Amino acid sequence: MAEAQRTTIDPDEVERFSALAAEWWNPNGKFRPLHKFNPVRLAYIRDQVAAHFGRDPHAAQPFDGLRILDIGCGGGLLCEPMARLGAQVVGVDASETNIEVARLHAAQSRVKIDYRAGTAEALADAGETFDVILNMEVVEHVADVDFFVSKCAEMVKPGGLMFVATINRTLKALGLAIIGAEYILRWLPRGTHEYSRLVRPDELEKALSAADMSVIDRTGVTYNPLSDKWGRSRDMDVNYMLLARKAEETPVLAPEG
Repeated sequence: MAEAQRTTIDPDEVERFSALAAEWWNPNGKFRPLHKFNPVRLAYIRDQVAAHFGRDPHAAQPFDGLRILDIGCGGGLLCEPMARLGAQVVGVDASETNIEVARLHAAQSRVKIDYRAGTAEALADAGETFDVILNMEVVEHVADVDFFVSKCAEMVKPGGLMFVATINRTLKALGLAIIGAEYILRWLPRGTHEYSRLVRPDELEKALSAADMSVIDRTGVTYNPLSDKWGRSRDMDVNYMLLARKAEETPVLAPEG
């Protein structure tokens, strides 16, 4: 398939999440697992970004001066905290309905965020660049994982970071993240995830490496039913996050004359 015809968008997935758009900011609604999951994601992003860019993670706005893209931003559950940490945030989603919900909530919260309905490939082709890209719970819903990762990587500035969070393609994940979460506990609507579309860490690392991104950290994320909280873990069998860095540009030396 010629690259001009390639797309990261799966219309069925866009339609599925558009139908749920009104639920994004309801902590007890259909996105309750994401609300529960958010604190561990936010802490990981804050600490890793602060360490990488030499910032104090406990400062009021440690991300001041950084430009961050949340691709597949949904209703803005990550965008708003990033903006409050001082970042210049661009939130992009293929669903116009999601973007309208995100814009409305940001206005109500008095948070400035640049929300756009669009795609990773359109942003990359327009020459957009970012210090940090958040690619969270998205790769399992796109039409072409390798193409999506490559287009996201194009937008990372030299020395910048990309976070990727997704679900591993294992029988354990099938049992817990799909059968358990969707069919038994009904934490998520049935059909939210398809087992065949889940992405293993080695597959994701291969795609990142092909896009000139080096994985510098890996962590699993597991749920503790006793505390009803998510936390970081060495167990990457179900939910996991990768952090990748783009190399600094190598200066071109003038030939000796």
